[in-house]
Amino acid sequence: MRLVSFDAFRSLGIPGVSVLKPEGFIRQRALIEAADWVLFPQTWQLNVLCYAWKRRVFPSPPSYDIGYDKVEQTRVFESLAPGHCPRTLILPADEAATEQAIAELGLPLVVKEPRNSMGRGVHLVETRSALRAWCAQRPVLYAQEYLPLSADLRVVWVGDRVLTAYWRRGGDGFHHNVARGAVLDYEAIPDAALELVATLAPALGIDHAGFDIAWVDGHPFLLELNVLFGNAGIREAGVDLAGAIVAYLRGRLRTEGL
Repeated sequence: MRLVSFDAFRSLGIPGVSVLKPEGFIRQRALIEAADWVLFPQTWQLNVLCYAWKRRVFPSPPSYDIGYDKVEQTRVFESLAPGHCPRTLILPADEAATEQAIAELGLPLVVKEPRNSMGRGVHLVETRSALRAWCAQRPVLYAQEYLPLSADLRVVWVGDRVLTAYWRRGGDGFHHNVARGAVLDYEAIPDAALELVATLAPALGIDHAGFDIAWVDGHPFLLELNVLFGNAGIREAGVDLAGAIVAYLRGRLRTEGL
């Protein structure tokens, strides 16, 4: 199996992969077209790789398309699993939006920047003045009901299965990201959370994502997904991520008769 990758770190442990620099990748067309799979391209490369050159890409184009923007992924979640979505408003960031968000979601509430990760761009807003200040700096208000949590769940989906799942406990008091100091716990993972991801990911064509889930009164709520998620939880679990990726890619080729 011939592989090229545009991310050396995420390709660690994958045998025989040729790592290329994204800049100037057009000049590497012959090598890319000879590959069975192109791994971990940057988002801006996808139109050329997928539509001009018709290359197989991992993660899949839907993984990138849905994971790239929290506004878009929230709309997708609401369309397929409305009962598993926190109350969310996506509005032009004006005074009317401020009042609507407070009226419908109350205070405190959570605001998010549509394109960010590792807890960056996610804030707890506790006052009307703070929400007005947030809106004044942004064209779109993404506001979500506040779910008081001591932990959240990360469910890692790779290929066509759940690779691992764990609680992220603690953090900085509001964020539960590992980058913010959360402690990982692999015990007592609720089946309903795993089943939700196992239903949603294949339906959307997602093959590489970390799903963040809030567990509230025995019910899973989808918070967001990250296509290029952190690997600390996978390493601590002792899971062979590279092996899972290779097995999935080989299986896809066999399905195509190659």
